Amino acid sequence: MDSANQTTPPQTLIVMGVSGCGKSSVAQQLAASLGWALHEGDAYHSEASIAKMRSGVPLTDEDRADWLARLARLLADAARAEAATGVVLTCSALKRKYRDQLRAGQDAAEGSVGFVFLDLDYDTALQRVQERAGHFFSPELVANQFATLERPDGEPRVLGLDATLPLAHIVERVTAWLAGLPGEAAASLSSSQS
Repeated sequence: MDSANQTTPPQTLIVMGVSGCGKSSVAQQLAASLGWALHEGDAYHSEASIAKMRSGVPLTDEDRADWLARLARLLADAARAEAATGVVLTCSALKRKYRDQLRAGQDAAEGSVGFVFLDLDYDTALQRVQERAGHFFSPELVANQFATLERPDGEPRVLGLDATLPLAHIVERVTAWLAGLPGEAAASLSSSQS
């Protein structure tokens, strides 16, 4: 899956997907590789939302509204401050309307936000979340994430990748996409992993 038919690479990259897909690891490596600023979306959740997730209670659209607004403002501010480099943000961005809100939050030209969708099956996500130490996200919420997920198939500037690929391969493929691979080459690149 890929709708990466851009002619110029985005300057904001949002690494998205369900919990356990590897957003933080991929984003850290991408930011280091690209020399871009890194922002961890989970750091912007309210204390009330963190408490809900820790106790296994799913967040609602209302719970996520202020969080997404904070992230959209962050992207707008970061786009101005980091204009010479770029920004990598981790965010589950499970619904189309969440992604659209993040896209609209940036004051830059249309198409300046790209998404890397780390695609993962339920069993692998659950296993990864269960094995993850020190994170507030309860394994009980994995099923809710899959129920909430609206896959970004067909959306503009989305690169879909198999989240079980080695980290180095994911970073390499994203970097190649950002370097401006033609749409057809990018499409064959990502569909070979789906």
